[in-house]
Amino acid sequence: MEKTLVLVKPDAVARRLSGEIIGRLEKTGMTLVALRMLQMDRGLAERHYSPHRERPFFDGLINYITSGPIVAAVFEGNDAVNTIRSAMGSTDPAKASEGTIRKDYGIDIERNAVHGSDSAQTAEQEIKLYFSDAELLPCT
Repeated sequence: MEKTLVLVKPDAVARRLSGEIIGRLEKTGMTLVALRMLQMDRGLAERHYSPHRERPFFDGLINYITSGPIVAAVFEGNDAVNTIRSAMGSTDPAKASEGTIRKDYGIDIERNAVHGSDSAQTAEQEIKLYFSDAELLPCT
């Protein structure tokens, strides 16, 4: 079974959308196997977004993701990464398809409500930043 990481970003948490977003992702048929709320510090944010370190938007991204609480979740299932990313929609809410999370709740390309792993390999690395193996609880 494939796993993927989801982060409900600070803007969505502040707007009290965490439960709605997690619920919509559960309705995809994927299984929620880990969930926690946290305040991301700069060190964790820099590790999470390290692939973007040389990009001009890196500092803004770090400042934004550390600006308030987030909800981290792991979903599991067949083709979890693609299934969850499909439900989220395009990174830019203005380009996202109708009925996707980012279309419905995203404000702009930065404050787009959610992060989702972009591949199974990335998911494996990202999940380890937020959860130990013991915290990934299979649901039956």
